[in-house]
Formats: sequence, structure tokens, C-alpha cells
Amino acid sequence: MLSWNETANSAQPAWVPAASDAGRTVAGRAQPGMIPSPADAAPGGPPQERVRAEDKRIINGHTDVNQLVPLKYKWAWDKYLSACANHWMPQEVNMARDIGLWKDPRGLTEDERRIVRRNLGFFVTADSLAANNIVLGTYRHITAPECRQFLLRQAFEEAIHTHAYQYIVESLGLDEAEIFNAYHEVPSIRAKDEFLIPFIDTLTDPSFRTGTAEADQALLRSLIVFACLMEGLFFYVGFTQILALGRQNKMTGAAEQYQYILRDESMHCNFGIDLINQIKLENPALWTAPFREGIRDLFARAVELEYRYAEDTMPTGVLGLNAPMFKGYLRYIANRRCQQIGVEPLFEATDNPFPWMSEMTDLKKERNFFETRVIEYQTGGALSWE
Repeated sequence: MLSWNETANSAQPAWVPAASDAGRTVAGRAQPGMIPSPADAAPGGPPQERVRAEDKRIINGHTDVNQLVPLKYKWAWDKYLSACANHWMPQEVNMARDIGLWKDPRGLTEDERRIVRRNLGFFVTADSLAANNIVLGTYRHITAPECRQFLLRQAFEEAIHTHAYQYIVESLGLDEAEIFNAYHEVPSIRAKDEFLIPFIDTLTDPSFRTGTAEADQALLRSLIVFACLMEGLFFYVGFTQILALGRQNKMTGAAEQYQYILRDESMHCNFGIDLINQIKLENPALWTAPFREGIRDLFARAVELEYRYAEDTMPTGVLGLNAPMFKGYLRYIANRRCQQIGVEPLFEATDNPFPWMSEMTDLKKERNFFETRVIEYQTGGALSWE
């Protein structure tokens, strides 16, 4: 006889011999991620205790991961609904002006073209790395269905972002081999990806299991790296540069898509921070002084890598920006991320040199934007414009 069995912390096949279900329940409750077998659910079988909201946990939960309700983490469900309301597709953005500008030898300076190529070179693979981390790693180890629901939406949005970058590359007629291989060939891009990959490998390793202090800290560390450093820091030089082009009425189609992506990534970052803080709340023993110090070291390293990327993408001043301006900006962002997860800030307090970037993340703010006005995101791929 076979039983249907999926675990949040296992990469094993969905169908396994019933003998492996020994000890599948404890005190009448399913083990983490376990689905009751058809035999258990059949009339006359042993009764299964119903899921209670108070029994749910973000990690190492012992309730059925397939039962979304009763909701415990309403903040996660609300973020899922907000993300769904922000739906957009790349093809909705007209790239005609960008194409004309790119083909005009006098349309952009060589420094501006370098910014576009470098940014696309990083982003075309960065969101694929993020998607792999979610689908092959994080999702398996989170046992709260509400949070899993958001992660599914997030994975879809990462696919949309990769699609958007491909759409820009194709529209401009760029050398696809050059752009898509940049993460192998451009040192400043490769260094950022090499920083991230060990944390992806930790969660995607089929033998990785949560349930011990060491493993749970490894999971928490990876979540911090991706929420606070990848989505919350590594993307911000590129976002600022492309949106600065748009503010000067250049590459407005690409900038429009980057604005939507920035808004999505801001929601991903905020969800990840809430997830991290909830894990800390439920597992306070993980938040040790040595662990926090290790996180601060990772933040310092990430700021250094992103600043090197800023120097590489703009070796000279352009768009009213220069690399040194980003040193203060990255320190400002890093301090903010530290504060959001309860880590002592790394740097002396500094002002945000790009306050206009904060406006870009306001989902419902009516504002002039690249000669069109975004009223707000609409569902069903139907953006409304004035």
C-alpha cells in the first residue's frame, strides 16, 4: 500500500511506501509538512486532529502545510493579496522610444550605454538565482501555509522580472550572449553572485534539514542574506541608475519596468524581514550574540561588493551621479536593514542622498512618471493611465 506524503523539509518523491510513515504523527498531529494518507482520511480510519492556528509555526511546524486556514500569520496573507493586486506584464510597456534612442548614435553617451548593459548583465540572472532559492530551497523549509502562499507569488514575480530584462534586451537588439554571460565574465557582477551562491546551496541541498539550532541558524542566515542583502541592497545601485535615466526622459520604457520591479522587490524585502522577525520571535535561542555579529560581517561585505559594482558601472560621473554618492546611499540602506531585523547598525548615521527613490516604491501615489501618470497597479494585466 502507498501513502501520499510530502514533507516541507524533504526532497523525497511524493509517493513512498506506507512503511516509511512510521511515527508520522505525534499525539495525533501530523509531522512537519506531512499530508494525511488516504487511508487515514477514509471513514473508519483513525481520526486526525484539526489544525489550530496557535499550533502553526514558521519553521519546524507540526501541522498540515496544506491547510491554509485557520490563518495565524495574517500579515503574510495580506502581503500575498497586495502582491496579487500589483500584477503587471513586461509587454504592456511600450519600448518604441527606447529603441529609437538606443539606435541613435547621439541618443545616449557611452557612459549611459555602459550603465544599461551592466545593469541588464546583473539583473538577467539575479532574479533567476532568487527564484531558484525560493522554489528549490526556502519553500521546502517554511511550514506556515500563509507564508508559502506569498513565496509562490514571489517566485512568479521573479519570473516576470527575468522576462522584463529579456524583453528589454530583445527590444534594444543587444548581444544576448554578452548580457546573459555577464555574471561569468564581469568581475563586479560575478563577485556579487559568488557571495550569494553558498547561501543558495545551503537551502537547496537535498540533505539539509531544519530542527537543530545549527540548521535553523543556517536557514535564518540565508533568509537574511536574500531579503536584506540581495533584494534589499544588491539591487539598489542598478535601480537608482536606470530610474535616474528615466527622470531625464531617457530609456523611459526600461525605467518604467524597473519602477515596477523595484516596487515588487520592496514588497519581497518587507515580507522577508517580517518572516525573519517572526522566526526570531518563535525561536529566540537562535538570535545569539555571535550569530548577530556574523550577520553584521555579511552586511559589511555586501556593502563593499555593491560599492565596487557602482564604481564599475560608472567609472566617471554621469546622470548627475557618481560612484562616491553611492557609498553614502549603501551605508544608509545597510543601516536601515540592520535596524529592521534588530542588528546594531554598521555605520554612522547618514542621510539618504536619493530621497526621490523612496517615492518610487509608493504603490498608490499619483505622480508624473516619464510623461505618463501611473494611477495605481491594476489586476488582470490592465494598467490604467491618464
